[in-house]
Amino acid sequence: MTYIDKRSHARAEHGNFEHVGVLLAHLRLEWLLRHFSSRLVWAAYVCVNCFITIGLLALLALITGSPFVFPSLGPTAYLFFFSPLAETSSPRNAILGHAIGLICGYAAFALTTASSPPFAMHAGVHGPRVLAAALSLSATGAFMVLFRVSHPPAGATTLIVSLGIISQPRDLVIIEIAVVLLTAQALAINRLAGVPYPLWRYHEPPVKAS
Repeated sequence: MTYIDKRSHARAEHGNFEHVGVLLAHLRLEWLLRHFSSRLVWAAYVCVNCFITIGLLALLALITGSPFVFPSLGPTAYLFFFSPLAETSSPRNAILGHAIGLICGYAAFALTTASSPPFAMHAGVHGPRVLAAALSLSATGAFMVLFRVSHPPAGATTLIVSLGIISQPRDLVIIEIAVVLLTAQALAINRLAGVPYPLWRYHEPPVKAS
């Protein structure tokens, strides 16, 4: 890595961490930065917020007996707090990306594996599930590109559905509600941290004239 590359990397890292410093200032915890590295404090910020947001959804799932928490929600939470100003982390991309994944996953499941034994009875991968997985992920990727709503965790959501792990229409609606609830939590926490987190979509900052 060249000296210029190192400087660019350092500036990018500082920009990513800036919102954590603002939050600590709001909470009068700036002293943490005098005793710990910025990377460690940043890691703690991601850790605490992921714990809170997913913990609340898991508690809701326990109370209601519904799938308000599922594997691909984890990487979405991570993106929300690791890179909140990235386009892939915007509410628009998260909500619509998972919605596309759910629709494509269910369509692939219905076309190929709906008549197969439930996943709990036949957890292995067989012919129809191979086709369902391939169809769902390829369609999800294509539609996210077409509609400009890239959100990588949606690729996991579509596989969860197309493989029949979660495939009941009622559960799919609950999954999308869970995504909306997680996004609302991320909006509140990031705004508290002083991050200009978008209400809906990411907007490129205006380019300053040289």
